[in-house]
Amino acid sequence: MTEIILTNARLILDHEVVTGTLVFDSATIKDVQSGCSQLPGAIDVGGDYIAPGLIEMHTDNMEKHFVPRPKVFWPDALAGAIAHDAQMAAAGVTTVYDSICCGSIYGSKDYRRTIFPLMISAIEQGSANGAFRVDHRLHLRCEVPAENIVEDLEPHLDKPIVRLASLMDHTPGQRQWRNIEHLRTYNLGSGEKTAEQFDTDVAVRIATGPALFAKNWPVVVAMLKERGIPLATHDDTTLADVDLGVDAGAGISEFPTTPEAARYARERGMSTVAGAPNIVRGGSHSGGVSATELTLDGLLDGLSSDYVPSSLLQAVMRLHFDHQVALPKAMAMVTRNMADMLRIEDRGRLRPGLRADILRFGLIGQTPVVRTLWSAGERAF
Repeated sequence: MTEIILTNARLILDHEVVTGTLVFDSATIKDVQSGCSQLPGAIDVGGDYIAPGLIEMHTDNMEKHFVPRPKVFWPDALAGAIAHDAQMAAAGVTTVYDSICCGSIYGSKDYRRTIFPLMISAIEQGSANGAFRVDHRLHLRCEVPAENIVEDLEPHLDKPIVRLASLMDHTPGQRQWRNIEHLRTYNLGSGEKTAEQFDTDVAVRIATGPALFAKNWPVVVAMLKERGIPLATHDDTTLADVDLGVDAGAGISEFPTTPEAARYARERGMSTVAGAPNIVRGGSHSGGVSATELTLDGLLDGLSSDYVPSSLLQAVMRLHFDHQVALPKAMAMVTRNMADMLRIEDRGRLRPGLRADILRFGLIGQTPVVRTLWSAGERAF
């Protein structure tokens, strides 16, 4: 196997940043050294940062390539998935859990039900045929109060690419949308609904959501646990939300909306994940707690790009420059911490013997610029 040697690099290790040399081949990291190498063929990266490839556990980004505008369906599913894959590579991501919504709270004809099986098929096809630059896995976003959740979920649970499921409840007045005016701004701003349609929809969902949630929750949880699929909760807001998730066997609290929920989730042994866009923008778009606040209070373990792939690396550098978070600690939130909570033992660190997922990036001012990305030792960007 041909070795690649990167030298004069700022290596972001677990607990320090050192100027050094990284050696890897098409399978694994071979060596991590301090100091610069004089070996023939060594690539002088001019002081650029070298980090593990980023690990993304929850991105809705692929949906944008299937429905690029309201009511516009892209006809080539695989092409949409390949475009999404390229965008993740350009953001420095080498492992992506494509989070796909299962079950619609907007009615049986909602476009999410239409594209759900198409996206899964595209991920399977792209992975099987070597079309992707990075490693793709499937994260099922299970909308529990959806009338059709069980029938939509059942055909896909035994597929090898299913590696994570999150339990969601977007009923207006609860969790993420506990403030209905934030939901109104989101829906009307996206062009999904008129004001009249919004009011009608909210009334129906408030009337039907709690009963459907109570009916579907034990069934969905049992289906997922039977197959050993790791579970996450979504938008925990109250202590009761956290208890419900822990009792179901969830080990991750995604996007807690209050500091109380984040703190209690940690107390109950859950890992916590928030949105990187929240850090980059300086706050939540839906009225939730500041992810920066959670980080500085020691209540946050990981970051997800959610709806902006490039936000992962931007958030790391924002935490480092603007809030004096040590770079190894900030980088851990998108690398080794994510690997640990997702039970992936072969990546997430610059360590000999691990998979050669390598990110090289520089800076223009405080803005990170991805220079090169290797996924399992192969050039991906």
